[in-house]
Amino acid sequence: MNFQFQHIHYAAFGIIGLIFWIISFFYILKKPQLFIPSKYKKKGIPILRTLVFAVGIAGWLHIAFALAGPRRPMGMDKNTIEVNDIFIILDLSRSMLAEDLKPNRFEAAKQKIQDFVALFPKDRIGIVIFAEKVFTLLPLSTDLNLISKMVAQIKIGPLGDGTNIGDALALGVGRLLQSLAKNKVIILMTDGVSNVGTLTPLQAAEMAAAQKIKIYTIGIGGAKDARIPVGPNMFGVQRYQVIPGGSVDEKSLKEMAQMTGGKFYMAYNNKALENVLGEINKLERTEIEQSGKIIYEELYFKYLLIGVLLLIGAELSRRLLLREGP
Repeated sequence: MNFQFQHIHYAAFGIIGLIFWIISFFYILKKPQLFIPSKYKKKGIPILRTLVFAVGIAGWLHIAFALAGPRRPMGMDKNTIEVNDIFIILDLSRSMLAEDLKPNRFEAAKQKIQDFVALFPKDRIGIVIFAEKVFTLLPLSTDLNLISKMVAQIKIGPLGDGTNIGDALALGVGRLLQSLAKNKVIILMTDGVSNVGTLTPLQAAEMAAAQKIKIYTIGIGGAKDARIPVGPNMFGVQRYQVIPGGSVDEKSLKEMAQMTGGKFYMAYNNKALENVLGEINKLERTEIEQSGKIIYEELYFKYLLIGVLLLIGAELSRRLLLREGP
């Protein structure tokens, strides 16, 4: 039989029990109280006592086997789940530190992503982050705790200072190509104008449209007088500068959304993402097969019961048939 063991080292307790039982059975450590001359001792091997010994051995071996946690694989449990596949693409350019949203654009966006994850526990969510460079922070996942932890650890800085919207969108499209979900969605959250990268945002949007991937675009902030902190002056007073490059590229964000069947939202405050959540919640989810789990037949109790019954039988036979015991 094809057995697997959950904690095979526990079998040692059964073997120890067997050793002590053998010592007890043959009175190895017990001094004899009556000495019988050898000429009066019975010759040959007592059949009944040998049989009782074999039953006791079998009992302890079954108990040791049971303690090892035996189980037998019976097959795969194929689960299906209904999902939308959603990639959130978050801008990490330096302008996201502007404080026209509270506490700033970056932290407000992170909080909305956390809210999004909490509201859509059945959907598969992935995250791409970008500035000058682009990076897949997390592939599609339904692990809410993992997603929340990854979002909490996002920092501004490591990906440079530019705004590479085109390549970030293309990466999200590439990640969704293998998706079997009927509805594949990209949520782009940015506060700037694309100024670096191989592809333009519209070229990436054309790729998404060809793959029937909807892009929901969210312009974050956008106040013309928005400022970012640049550190304190020599007197310890915080200094600010007006964001280089001006406001959000609303025209391009609207075009990308229209090309793909998505929608554009302008987030002048901390509540705009709620509209996107409502739209996506109306989409029909697709049933897909989830990674299956192996189903096991647990054999612990069966072998433990057999072992205990054999051991009880051996001990009763010693006392009732062989007239042994304390």
